[in-house]
Amino acid sequence: MNEWIEGIVALFLLLGSLFALVGALGLYRLPDFFMRLHGPTKATTLGVGGMVIASMIYFGARDQGLSLHELLITLFLFITAPVSAHMLAKAALQQKLRLHEKTRGRPWEQ
Repeated sequence: MNEWIEGIVALFLLLGSLFALVGALGLYRLPDFFMRLHGPTKATTLGVGGMVIASMIYFGARDQGLSLHELLITLFLFITAPVSAHMLAKAALQQKLRLHEKTRGRPWEQ
């Protein structure tokens, strides 16, 4: 395999790992549900997407063809993560979860 392909794969793996780490830290450090919801849905989605793209490039260069499975995984991930986050946020609003004082907006106190 060419060295420049290995470099691109390494770059996508590092970027994906960095985004996943930022998402995990956000999930750990943020104080309430609504703030924690952004970590996994934004950064971790990009992290897993970067890793799957790296896998697509690696196995595509090795086997002389792109894998449709990995492309479908990425597409499915980018479609389902925002939808599930929206559903979780709507359920939390319905349950009127406690908010941290730094959370902006009080939707049920209107």
